[in-house]
Amino acid sequence: MSDAIKHECGIALIQLKKPLSFYKEKYGSALYGINKMYLLMEKQHNRGQDGAGFASIKYDMSPGQRYISRVRSAEQQPIQDIFKTINDRVQKQIDLDPDLLLHPERLKQAVPYVGELMLGHVRYGTFGKNNIESVHPFLRQNNWMHRNLIVAGNFNLTNVNELFENLVDLGQHPKEKADTVTVMEKIGHFLDDAVAKIYKNLKREGFTKAEASPLIAERLNISKILRKASKNWDGGYAMAGLLGHGDSFVIRDPNGIRPAYYYSDEEILVVASERPVIQTVFNVPFETIQELEPGQAVITKKSGETNISSILEAKEKKACSFERIYFSRGSDAAIYQERKDLGCALFPMVHKAIGGDLENTVFSFIPNTAETSFYGMIGAVQDHVREQLKRELDKKGTLDKAVLIKMLNQKPRIEKIAIKDAKLRTFITEDSGRDDLVAHVYDITYGVVKNTDNLVIIDDSIVRGTTLQKSILRMLDRLGPKKIVVVSSAPQIRYPDCYGIDMARLEEFIAFRAALALHKDDGTHNTVIQSIYEKCIKSKEDKVIAPPNYVKAIYDPYTDEQISEKISQILKNDSIKADVEVIFQKVSGLHKACPDNLGDWYFTGDYPTPGGCSVVNQAFINYVDKNKNRAY
Repeated sequence: MSDAIKHECGIALIQLKKPLSFYKEKYGSALYGINKMYLLMEKQHNRGQDGAGFASIKYDMSPGQRYISRVRSAEQQPIQDIFKTINDRVQKQIDLDPDLLLHPERLKQAVPYVGELMLGHVRYGTFGKNNIESVHPFLRQNNWMHRNLIVAGNFNLTNVNELFENLVDLGQHPKEKADTVTVMEKIGHFLDDAVAKIYKNLKREGFTKAEASPLIAERLNISKILRKASKNWDGGYAMAGLLGHGDSFVIRDPNGIRPAYYYSDEEILVVASERPVIQTVFNVPFETIQELEPGQAVITKKSGETNISSILEAKEKKACSFERIYFSRGSDAAIYQERKDLGCALFPMVHKAIGGDLENTVFSFIPNTAETSFYGMIGAVQDHVREQLKRELDKKGTLDKAVLIKMLNQKPRIEKIAIKDAKLRTFITEDSGRDDLVAHVYDITYGVVKNTDNLVIIDDSIVRGTTLQKSILRMLDRLGPKKIVVVSSAPQIRYPDCYGIDMARLEEFIAFRAALALHKDDGTHNTVIQSIYEKCIKSKEDKVIAPPNYVKAIYDPYTDEQISEKISQILKNDSIKADVEVIFQKVSGLHKACPDNLGDWYFTGDYPTPGGCSVVNQAFINYVDKNKNRAY
């Protein structure tokens, strides 16, 4: 993705179902769980580079002994930073007692972080500041072991204000109005309530307070707690939690917007945001890793008993399609094929844009994450060439030898046009300096493009278009092509995403700016703006719970091709000599390539939850009012 956006987060949960001595004997290390957690987080670092956190719970510790540990970092390399902290603490104790590594239970007693239940998180900040207080996991502490709660997640909720007020109505005084804190306190409220009720029943049965503690852990119904807590959540989420006595859960939203996968056997339970991460780290077959279905939770008791529980009624599955286009690691077999299919689907439009002139067309990609889609597009080119040859061979009569030799020699011209300098990182500067920096992040290959050539460049998606306009197109134009064709493997991004991706303001989308420009050309700009604005305001004043998406009216009069043409005009400025054409994936092509991830609200405006439409309407109000605040 040539435009820098922040997105997603990654979660990792591990429960060791055997004593630490088991892993020392079988795998050679009592730190088996910590080592695996490091790998799970490192393999998901693509999901978050703003911060990372780790928390662990030790089983069967005596009163007065520390059984919960947490470490977080917002440093430039946060994963390495937190595990350096852990390793330094382990090494410090080993220096004092070299035999600790030979005795896992003694190691657990002596060293923080070494436990049986672990939760890891990598964060991209979609809201709030990038400081240590914003980094997961979050901890809700209590002297009652069962009431200690650790929470981390990959999520955004659209109705934080409503949930905040619910907590106030319950008599709480939340410390801040953030969705993570709100969610944690919501779960914590019903956890407290459940513990109190169980204790009351145990007291009636004649148990003392001390005797009641282990029985509370046995009787605690986590499914019931989650049903009550999540009843009014509106958004996309994969939420993980640890309870102080050793139970754990991961819950997924009813539309399956945010991803979660799990693997369980007699030794271990592991949950992560991506399937290949589990497959690689634990060397287990693809088919043994399950996807957590929408509205379900994987719940594990301290005993190791693992159950899949339906928490909320599953709705139409709208798993985020950007997971397949860009966010998730492409090493997943299904994602790899889907990205190739996305590239393949674009070729007919590319062929039209270059006038069928494959001989004078150079194909490439930028950035590197678009490489797999590029392979798919090139595969379609090769199929086209073979089909042309087949048609020529099927002709009756004498074959034209010269034509046949030309066709046999025809192949797509593939070049590595842009080479990224790994030492330069585009996200380390403010927007004002980003354009100049991007121009130097990529080195370009001179001498492979002629002035009679078309240059076709595929990108994952085009969000704002500013990097293309101010940096990349200028850079490519220096090669002197006749025409630059920019191809997006994703459709036009038209609407904010309120479920996890940092795409909040309408005016930042080049598709939105293009639609407004078309309205100005047609003389309908002021009328359509005022009409939509009035409807959005009225819906807000009337407190409509599930309003329609009024912003769709901006795009309704125009075809995808008209908007793409206007985007091309916007991106091409007087300093660019080559013709410029921008091609976007069709939504139908996206759905065909990614049939199991039909979440497309940022392209179509069809939000899967009521809060989504409220957010987009608020974003339009903010645009008209020149309010720079987020709509969620």
